[in-house]
Amino acid sequence: MIAISDLANAVKPSATLAAGAKARALKASGITVYDYSLGEPDYTTPAHICAAAEAAMKAGHTHYTAANGIPELRKAVAKYYGQKYGLTCTAEQVLISNGAKHSIHNALAAVCNPGDEVIIPTPYWVSYSDLVAMTGAKVVLVETTAASGFKMTPAQLQAAITPKTKLLMLNSPSNPTGTVYTKAELEALVDVLVPTNVAILSDEIYEHLTFGGVTPTCVATLRPEIRDRVITISGASKGYAMTGWRMGWTVATEPVIKAMGNIQSQQAGCPCSISQYAALAALEGQQECVEEMRVEFEARRDLVCAKLAAMPGITFPKPDGAFYVFFDITAFYGKTVGNITITDSLTFCTAALEQAHVNLVAGVAFGAEGFARMSYASSREQLEKGLEKLAAWLPK
Repeated sequence: MIAISDLANAVKPSATLAAGAKARALKASGITVYDYSLGEPDYTTPAHICAAAEAAMKAGHTHYTAANGIPELRKAVAKYYGQKYGLTCTAEQVLISNGAKHSIHNALAAVCNPGDEVIIPTPYWVSYSDLVAMTGAKVVLVETTAASGFKMTPAQLQAAITPKTKLLMLNSPSNPTGTVYTKAELEALVDVLVPTNVAILSDEIYEHLTFGGVTPTCVATLRPEIRDRVITISGASKGYAMTGWRMGWTVATEPVIKAMGNIQSQQAGCPCSISQYAALAALEGQQECVEEMRVEFEARRDLVCAKLAAMPGITFPKPDGAFYVFFDITAFYGKTVGNITITDSLTFCTAALEQAHVNLVAGVAFGAEGFARMSYASSREQLEKGLEKLAAWLPK
């Protein structure tokens, strides 16, 4: 028998993907399940983007590309940041990868050494801690609260910094909470880091999804003193409904991009050629589809928040972005429903799935016991039906 490595044994399977698999298993048995576990837009990729992929195939763009991505797409990403955020960068400061998760992995592998410390505010996206651990670096979690809107304060950041701190990971808009830091709040955090050598990995993948007049902030634009220490991650998955195309990108200094490109060249060879031409069409084509999806997600947010707020025992801060609600479920601890006694977020979500057939993700997976995450990336009809099931089940 081949012994499994310590690294593989230490890595946990994705909680969101595991939750989705459980829901699919129930569906396969003929049960109607309202699955709110995955962070994936329910929209089909816009037609003009699909058409660009088809044209790329017909044109013969089916071969390996440069490891860092095709020049046209790298230039388009650089142009996008200049036009949207006023961030001047060149194609040489852009790396195209197989999704934002791949981009984050490459960035961490390029800058973190064993023994380095990486600060992550909780709640955090399930993959962050494992991706950091793969490099041998240590995760330093900073707990935030619902009362603070799940936002880390400058004082908390200052207290977490040690001589070993290499990186701060930020995610705004946030998965799983939908939190969006204001520009002033981000400036206050960045100011803590200016006199240090600590870098920032800013995961901005949900930048197209903000609501109620709230606007996203590109962290790299905040302070010129720290711009060269910011690694910006984003991609086409959320804003353009392109999750399966696996298109992510990084904007950073040329040395960081070169290091990431070297890693990617050995690890994946290059990003998918067809997907790159599709992403190019997404960035350079009409943008009305992005706004149409954003408006609909905002309407879904309002629907879900109104329904959840009417359920006794459920509390949450209203999210300003992404497509998640992260709600407190501790009022139900100690209660027994059927054959399940609810003792934590995992037993709550297990009972909700098995008994109400509503699939949520346990807060413990995001480093925040006592909460559950609901994705509202489903049709309004599906959201209403599932929330009716949840509302009927909770009093039991």
